[in-house]
Amino acid sequence: MVFEDFILSVDPQYQEFTKSIHDYMVKNECTLKMTDAKNGYVVSYQQGKKKRVILNFVFRKNGLHARIYADHVAQYLELLESLPESMKKAVVKAPSCKRFDDPPKCNSKCIGYIFTIADTQHQKCRYNCFLFLVTDESIPHIRTLVEKELSLRTG
Repeated sequence: MVFEDFILSVDPQYQEFTKSIHDYMVKNECTLKMTDAKNGYVVSYQQGKKKRVILNFVFRKNGLHARIYADHVAQYLELLESLPESMKKAVVKAPSCKRFDDPPKCNSKCIGYIFTIADTQHQKCRYNCFLFLVTDESIPHIRTLVEKELSLRTG
C-alpha cells in the first residue's frame, strides 16, 4: 500500500489538494500511516513523539473527508466562526462527546472538545467533530485549520 494508490482513488479534482496537504505534513515531520477500510483507504498523519494523529483522510459514501483532530481548537475559535455554513453545520451536527456525560461510555483516548460557535457552546467528540467533506468550498478552510493546529502542536 503506497500513497500513490491512495491518490489514484481520490476524485481527480481533489488530487492536487490532497497531494499538497501530504507534502505539507511530510515537510513538517509528520508520519504517514495508511490502512484499508470498508470504503477505501484511511490516510493518517501523526505528529510528535507521542505520535498523535492530526489529520485523517477517509472515504465515505459521499466522497473524501478530512478529519482534523483539533486538540487546540480553543486557541483558534475565530477560524471556526469564519467557516462556511456547510462546514459549521457539519460541526454542529456531530455527536456530543459522551466523556462529558458518562465517561466510561466514551473511548478512553477521546479528550472531547468544548468550544463556542455563534454564541452556542458545544461539547463534541474528537472523532467526529471536525470531519469535513472535501469540496472546492471546504479546501481552503481545511488547509487553514490543519496549518493552525500543526503550528500550535509544534510550538
